[in-house]
Amino acid sequence: MLVTNMSERGETEPVLQGQVALVTGASRGIGRAIALELGRLGASVCVNYRGNEKQAHEVLAQLRAQGNQAVAIGADVSRAEDVENLFKEITSELGSVTILVNNAGITRDNLLVRLSEDDWDSVLDTNLKSAYLCSKVAARSMIRLRQGCIVNIASVVALLGNVGQANYTAAKGGLIALTKTLARELGSRNIRVNAIAPGFIETDMTIGLTPAAHQQLVQRIILGQLGKPEDIAMAVGFLCSPAARYVTGQVLNVDGGLSLS
Repeated sequence: MLVTNMSERGETEPVLQGQVALVTGASRGIGRAIALELGRLGASVCVNYRGNEKQAHEVLAQLRAQGNQAVAIGADVSRAEDVENLFKEITSELGSVTILVNNAGITRDNLLVRLSEDDWDSVLDTNLKSAYLCSKVAARSMIRLRQGCIVNIASVVALLGNVGQANYTAAKGGLIALTKTLARELGSRNIRVNAIAPGFIETDMTIGLTPAAHQQLVQRIILGQLGKPEDIAMAVGFLCSPAARYVTGQVLNVDGGLSLS
């Protein structure tokens, strides 16, 4: 169930009661908003983080204040061993993961001719390889349970391209391709796989923009404003809910119309 007025959200039916959700990169920004939204909808939530332990535990405290079962677990989800241990700990604390949101991501922007191999590898590993690793482990229990939902957080720039982001757009484009393939592979087991392509969202990545740069971005958006992390979180909540039971293999643009401009 979606509530569109973010200032008057109120009580919501716990449509995800009994579900266990893992949100990677959930200590801040979009990941934090997603974790809180899934908790608001009734899921038990694992807040995954790599370096921001303090912020992750702040999200954990908010979830528990909502009455949710929740844990915060540090793990580098671009490393296979870390991912295996992460899922073992979640299973021990909360139960088998039935909702996976592959949100972890970084940027290392530069023009192609100046882009280092290390910056290419680090972005592909964090933004794309992590989704492969987490989806692979999650799929095992989802197949056994014959239910599950995976949502990959891609980006509208994967559809449009963006100067200085060859590594980022390649990773996010890979997420979209991965989404469609996993939807085909896992659909017969009642596992749905979708992606969300956010536009420009008010996060740490955009908060430092100059007024002129901010205005340039806004002028490209049909709705005339940047989105908020909660806009993405509510879309994730929808895709994970029974309301989206017949939706799989799709890419939902949440971009204020940016991709039409």
